[in-house]
Amino acid sequence: MRKLNFNAGPATLPESVLQEAARAVLEYKDTGISILELSHRSKEFADIVAESKLLVKELCGLDDSYEVVWMHGGGRMQFAMIPMNFASEHNAAGYIDSGHWSEEALEYAAFYGDVQILATSKDDNYSRLPHWPSSVPDRLAYLHFTTNNTICGTQWHHIPATNVPLIADMSSDIFSMRHNYTNYSLFYAAAQKNVGAAGVALVVIRKDMLKRIVRPLPPMLNYKQQAHENSILNTANVSGVYTSLLMLRWIKEKGIDAIEKENKEKAALLYDALDNSKTFTPTVTERSHRSLMNVCFTADTPEHEKEFLALCAQNNITGIKGHRSVGGFRASLYNAIPLAAVEKLVQLIKTNP
Repeated sequence: MRKLNFNAGPATLPESVLQEAARAVLEYKDTGISILELSHRSKEFADIVAESKLLVKELCGLDDSYEVVWMHGGGRMQFAMIPMNFASEHNAAGYIDSGHWSEEALEYAAFYGDVQILATSKDDNYSRLPHWPSSVPDRLAYLHFTTNNTICGTQWHHIPATNVPLIADMSSDIFSMRHNYTNYSLFYAAAQKNVGAAGVALVVIRKDMLKRIVRPLPPMLNYKQQAHENSILNTANVSGVYTSLLMLRWIKEKGIDAIEKENKEKAALLYDALDNSKTFTPTVTERSHRSLMNVCFTADTPEHEKEFLALCAQNNITGIKGHRSVGGFRASLYNAIPLAAVEKLVQLIKTNP
């Protein structure tokens, strides 16, 4: 029996995606070999990359002014590559600090140039979003922010326009709702939450940004070279990109509007149960700041916390424990989590009102 997996990442995948991926592990199409053995230089993989790029652009409403690249290294590689390519001592980068991962991103950026923190909620332990900066210096190379904060459970639901290139870490909420992706000069997502399995990262970059690269870099760390080589500058994670393609097909078939509707229903159901509980308390009290993807909450006593974790385990629920840095609980409601799984979790919460 499959568990109800609320892990923040690697996250649950739809059963249909798992079944298709499993078939490909035994044999990909009629090639006579496994997807795990398929050459990254093969026509079959070129077709996988081509279809995935078309689907990303379609789902994001983007035209050919954007490049779609699959890369190694997850989100942290992007933390480093973005300032490597675009920031310098004479070309400062702006950051909005709204949580653990945005803080880590700006720490990486400090290795490569001047960093300006334009807003932060660190003093409040990231329990709310900071105020979006009322003005952004024109001279900034870019403004970076994290759309959804997995550890503390906050999410930006409205993104003001900016006068400098806007870069977004969308690892945990990409494809989860209708979004104007044309606002961004670059956005990226580690795959293991809403896009696929761990081991690849999706990077979407506007082509004019490739002209802004400020320093000579090895090809592997240069966005222009990565885009030019069509995601196969080196041996690509073929099975990882293929799993992401299966997820993209699943997202398209289900539809972004239907996914958004269900995500809002799941989050509303869980937050309502927590708001009306005497045992559990949502970490984020400002409702307009609450994440639809990661619902973080605490129990009133350590004993109740242990009891609830045991109760979840007895009822086939896994991945509910909060991040090690903050404790408590975290239910990640990514696209592949069905409403029925959230209803089951709410039922257990109500047994400890």
